[in-house]
Amino acid sequence: MNETVVELSRLQFAATAMYHFLFAPLMVAVLTGIGSNLAMLRKTLAAFVASGLTMTGIIGTAGVALFPFIMPSSADPRSSLTVWDSVSSHLTLGLMFWATVIFMPLIVIYTSWAYKVMSGKVTERFIEAHDKAAY
Repeated sequence: MNETVVELSRLQFAATAMYHFLFAPLMVAVLTGIGSNLAMLRKTLAAFVASGLTMTGIIGTAGVALFPFIMPSSADPRSSLTVWDSVSSHLTLGLMFWATVIFMPLIVIYTSWAYKVMSGKVTERFIEAHDKAAY
């Protein structure tokens, strides 16, 4: 494979300066980080969603800033790991897709069943009534 990497150490973030929409992940992180204070108002679901969006925004900001590099090399830019160098073959991606299509529903069904079977509170009275059971 013939590839060329141009080192632009001072212009690493030039793309985000030229294309302002690339600041979207950072803005998501900042705004939902502020929204995470909803936990103090006892709005737990909104705080949970805001916290998840904050993490997504932070990771997205790093991804946008480093694109196309996944692991840039400071010693030799040609040795950097790029997005295109890190993907698997079409066969591997196809196999993983079908494995996910088949096994993910099974995992969700099993987890739902286990949650249903083990749901409910364990009280002191229940433990005393079933004192011969192994825990």
